[in-house]
Amino acid sequence: MAQAPQPNGGGVRPGSLPAKWITGGENCVEVPDWQVLAYNEDFYILRQSGCVSYEKPFLYLLFGKDKALLEDTGAPPSDAARVVSDVIAKWLKRKSQTSIALIVAHSHGHGDHVAGDAGFRGLANVTMVPLTVDGTREFFGIEKWPDGIGHVDLGERVLDVIPIPGHNALSLAFYDRQTGVLFTGDSLYPGRLYVQDFPAFVRSTERLVEFTKGKIVAHILGTHIEQMAVPYKDYPIGTKYQPEEHELALSRGALLELEEALHGMGDKPVRMALRDFTIWPK
Repeated sequence: MAQAPQPNGGGVRPGSLPAKWITGGENCVEVPDWQVLAYNEDFYILRQSGCVSYEKPFLYLLFGKDKALLEDTGAPPSDAARVVSDVIAKWLKRKSQTSIALIVAHSHGHGDHVAGDAGFRGLANVTMVPLTVDGTREFFGIEKWPDGIGHVDLGERVLDVIPIPGHNALSLAFYDRQTGVLFTGDSLYPGRLYVQDFPAFVRSTERLVEFTKGKIVAHILGTHIEQMAVPYKDYPIGTKYQPEEHELALSRGALLELEEALHGMGDKPVRMALRDFTIWPK
């Protein structure tokens, strides 16, 4: 179980999420292309506007003492490098630093999460994690794919890296020990969980359940919101404006619910709507 001995915050660094996100809007002239939220002073969440892409993906930027890590670069057209560089510049100014190395990683390899990669290539002090299994495995020190666990140390901030293929062959989850946040990409979020490889997806879900046992899970944060605030309902594909959408964060309970539902299907995957997400085999 993801539990703490006392109700004292679990010993992880806290932060805050907004009650609502800017999801597009009826008048796109008035809507910024990106919304940037400081979860805390060393963790930023960026969301691409529905006026730019109906996918409205989330990007995550975490700072350690020595390095920063960005998860994903957005959907086309994406100028994530400009926006992220601006956030980094402001962070450096506040910390009285002149530079910090940036790692650009990905939750997986689909086009709505890698479209801004080109903007980062060639930038000083930026390392791009290869979009290959071998390159990813080597970079994060994952000895056995997909059963091993890798790590990246940002300087007094360690992230665990868990391969979770099934949605995509390159799908990864990241666990931030500092905040207790588990990042699950497109494998678990309030929306349609598209499953490409069902047996792999089941095993990956089981590994996440096992990995989180005994760990604090403050939030599970995926990379989209497609679900409505109304239980068991989603916004249709292509929706740009979602004024009454589900909150971003899920709990470990959602992960356990997903595992239970997958086990109930046996070897015959079917579409299944649950309260906060839908399992959607391809």
